Amino acid sequence: MDDRTLLKTGIIGSAIAALCCFTPVLLVLLGVVGLSAWAGWLDYVLFPALAVFVGITIYAFARRRAQAACCATGRPDAEKGGSR
Repeated sequence: MDDRTLLKTGIIGSAIAALCCFTPVLLVLLGVVGLSAWAGWLDYVLFPALAVFVGITIYAFARRRAQAACCATGRPDAEKGGSR
Protein backbone atom coordinates (compact mmCIF):
# COMPACT_ATOMS: atom_id res chain seq x y z
CA MET A 1 0.00 0.00 0.00
CA ASP A 2 1.36 3.42 -0.79
CA ASP A 3 1.68 6.12 1.86
CA ARG A 4 -1.24 8.18 0.63
CA THR A 5 -3.71 5.27 0.72
CA LEU A 6 -2.41 4.13 4.09
CA LEU A 7 -2.83 7.62 5.52
CA LYS A 8 -6.37 7.96 4.14
CA THR A 9 -7.33 4.56 5.56
CA GLY A 10 -5.97 5.46 8.99
CA ILE A 11 -7.64 8.85 9.18
CA ILE A 12 -11.03 7.71 7.88
CA GLY A 13 -11.04 4.60 10.07
CA SER A 14 -10.05 6.62 13.14
CA ALA A 15 -12.79 9.16 12.49
CA ILE A 16 -15.47 6.50 12.06
CA ALA A 17 -14.36 4.53 15.13
CA ALA A 18 -14.18 7.70 17.25
CA LEU A 19 -17.60 8.80 16.04
CA CYS A 20 -19.09 5.47 17.01
CA CYS A 21 -17.25 5.35 20.35
CA PHE A 22 -18.11 8.79 21.65
CA THR A 23 -21.56 9.44 20.21
CA PRO A 24 -24.71 7.32 20.16
CA VAL A 25 -24.71 7.12 16.35
CA LEU A 26 -24.06 3.40 16.26
CA LEU A 27 -26.64 2.69 18.97
CA VAL A 28 -29.32 4.54 17.01
CA LEU A 29 -28.40 2.73 13.80
CA LEU A 30 -28.44 -0.66 15.51
CA GLY A 31 -31.81 0.17 17.07
CA VAL A 32 -33.29 1.14 13.72
CA VAL A 33 -32.10 -2.07 12.10
CA GLY A 34 -33.25 -4.17 15.06
CA LEU A 35 -29.84 -5.28 16.24
CA SER A 36 -29.70 -3.32 19.49
CA ALA A 37 -28.83 -6.50 21.40
CA TRP A 38 -25.31 -6.14 19.99
CA ALA A 39 -24.85 -2.83 21.83
CA GLY A 40 -23.31 -4.61 24.82
CA TRP A 41 -20.44 -5.92 22.71
CA LEU A 42 -19.52 -2.61 21.07
CA ASP A 43 -16.82 -1.68 23.57
CA TYR A 44 -14.97 -4.91 22.86
CA VAL A 45 -14.78 -4.03 19.16
CA LEU A 46 -14.71 -0.24 18.87
CA PHE A 47 -11.89 0.62 21.27
CA PRO A 48 -9.43 -1.87 19.75
CA ALA A 49 -10.50 -0.73 16.26
CA LEU A 50 -9.83 2.88 17.25
CA ALA A 51 -6.39 1.91 18.57
CA VAL A 52 -5.57 0.02 15.35
CA PHE A 53 -6.61 2.89 13.08
CA VAL A 54 -4.72 5.46 15.15
CA GLY A 55 -1.69 3.17 14.91
CA ILE A 56 -2.08 2.97 11.12
CA THR A 57 -2.25 6.77 10.95
CA ILE A 58 0.90 7.18 13.05
CA TYR A 59 2.72 4.57 10.96
CA ALA A 60 1.72 6.32 7.71
CA PHE A 61 2.93 9.69 9.01
CA ALA A 62 6.23 8.12 10.08
CA ARG A 63 6.71 6.52 6.65
CA ARG A 64 5.98 9.80 4.87
CA ARG A 65 8.40 11.66 7.13
CA ALA A 66 11.13 9.07 6.60
CA GLN A 67 10.64 9.13 2.85
CA ALA A 68 10.73 12.94 2.77
CA ALA A 69 13.90 12.96 4.89
CA CYS A 70 15.54 10.39 2.63
CA CYS A 71 14.77 12.39 -0.49
CA ALA A 72 15.76 15.71 1.07
CA THR A 73 19.31 14.66 1.95
CA GLY A 74 20.47 15.00 -1.62
CA ARG A 75 22.45 11.77 -1.56
CA PRO A 76 22.78 10.20 -5.01
CA ASP A 77 22.30 6.67 -3.68
CA ALA A 78 18.99 7.67 -2.02
CA GLU A 79 17.49 8.42 -5.42
CA LYS A 80 18.68 5.15 -6.93
CA GLY A 81 17.21 3.10 -4.10
CA GLY A 82 20.37 1.20 -3.33
CA SER A 83 23.59 1.56 -1.40
CA ARG A 84 27.17 1.00 -2.49
